[in-house]
Amino acid sequence: MSRFMSQLEGNYISQQVYTPVIQVNELTRKFGSYIAVDRVSLTVRERDIFGFLGPNGSGKTTLIRMLCGILRPTSGEAKVMGYNVVQESEEVKRSIGYMSQQFSLYSDLTVLENINFYARIYGIPRRQRKERIDEVVNIVEMKPYLNQLSGALSGGWKQRLALACALVHKPKLLFLDEPTAGIDPVARRDLWNLLFDLSARGTTFFVTTHYMDEAERCSHLGYIYFSKLIAYGSPEELKKMADVTPQGYVRYEIRIDRLTEAMRELLRMSFVRDATMFSDVIHILIEQGREEELQHTIQKKGFYLQSLRAVPPTLEDVFVTLTRSFKR
Repeated sequence: MSRFMSQLEGNYISQQVYTPVIQVNELTRKFGSYIAVDRVSLTVRERDIFGFLGPNGSGKTTLIRMLCGILRPTSGEAKVMGYNVVQESEEVKRSIGYMSQQFSLYSDLTVLENINFYARIYGIPRRQRKERIDEVVNIVEMKPYLNQLSGALSGGWKQRLALACALVHKPKLLFLDEPTAGIDPVARRDLWNLLFDLSARGTTFFVTTHYMDEAERCSHLGYIYFSKLIAYGSPEELKKMADVTPQGYVRYEIRIDRLTEAMRELLRMSFVRDATMFSDVIHILIEQGREEELQHTIQKKGFYLQSLRAVPPTLEDVFVTLTRSFKR
């Protein structure tokens, strides 16, 4: 276990009593000599929206495939909804919903035909099928689109349809693999509002995402890097980690002209531990008490300092810091 993980695991596990929906212990998957997932341990609680982050190729999808009972682990253990993912993989598959990163429904079928097809695949009895389809259609608010070909839907409505198909058998746990990739900001917000509503009704979500604003909305997070889970906890717990803002350092937001040039100069200063650009500002981590020296040096170099203010770390600060500190 990394030092980042050890700082947080106790906090997460020691919170109030909860029902574990996912329990993972030292889960590993190898493809020949390549280690795709390396001794990952985590717990997801009932009604959590658990955000799972990491760069492409870090092991996110491989872990999800193991948790869904699709891919057999090389070693370690995992239980999903109380079922062992190896010995009881079919029970796992029946008890969960899965929404893939790419739209994978039938484009030449209507919205209603797609939902009905999945209702039959999941074995919902005919006498219950219409009631359940009507229920999920109302949940995702797709009634006006029932007779439209799914291939003609916009990205946001395709994602709603995929969610309806994943929900039709009433799973208590849904795996969503980058559900908002490629859709516009309004559709993203609407989809997340829908997830919050479903969470309040008792559904648990395991969501992969690359968006920091979406990570902020999750109840708990895991960050995987080079196959290892290097951070795990609530957004606020991650921001308070000692490795993110070490003792004796303070984080500032700088508004300054000639941003890229200023960034290079800041990184050359001996008392600057880290600097990262965020849109039109720079977040900088410096030794406490060196603020006046920082301002003097900036002015001496010919830059116009518009503002300098202390700020708490963002989740992006957290993941940038952990990634740079991680040793393979």
